[in-house]
Amino acid sequence: MKLRAEVRPTRSQNVARLVLGGIMTFAGISHLTTAREEFRAQVPAWMPIDDDLVVVGSGVIEIALGASMLALPRHRRITGLALAAFFVAIFPGNIAQYVEGTDAFGLDTDTKRLIRLLGLAVLVVAALWAAGLPERHEP
Repeated sequence: MKLRAEVRPTRSQNVARLVLGGIMTFAGISHLTTAREEFRAQVPAWMPIDDDLVVVGSGVIEIALGASMLALPRHRRITGLALAAFFVAIFPGNIAQYVEGTDAFGLDTDTKRLIRLLGLAVLVVAALWAAGLPERHEP
């Protein structure tokens, strides 16, 4: 049985990994410090968990994912997939922000909130790209 050699990431995949890692680490720290109140405002009304617990928990997860993206390039596949899954998991909260018309972080119109929803889809694609997906086949 022949083992497949690991395909080296492209420059754009490395850039995506580093940028996402930096953004997520910053966002996670913001959850716990300066933007905590804004993040609490984004927790959907239907969420059966305390708003602050959701914000703190998601902030810790974002720091862990961001730091992993930055510090564990050899594990980019798993960290990128985990980050993409996290973005999918928070998507319902972003839909709720749109549907409920919640103003936070300057998202004070339906158009801005809709653009954010589309932006989250772009982040999922970027996380998958940073993870090395779709796989490239070198000759």
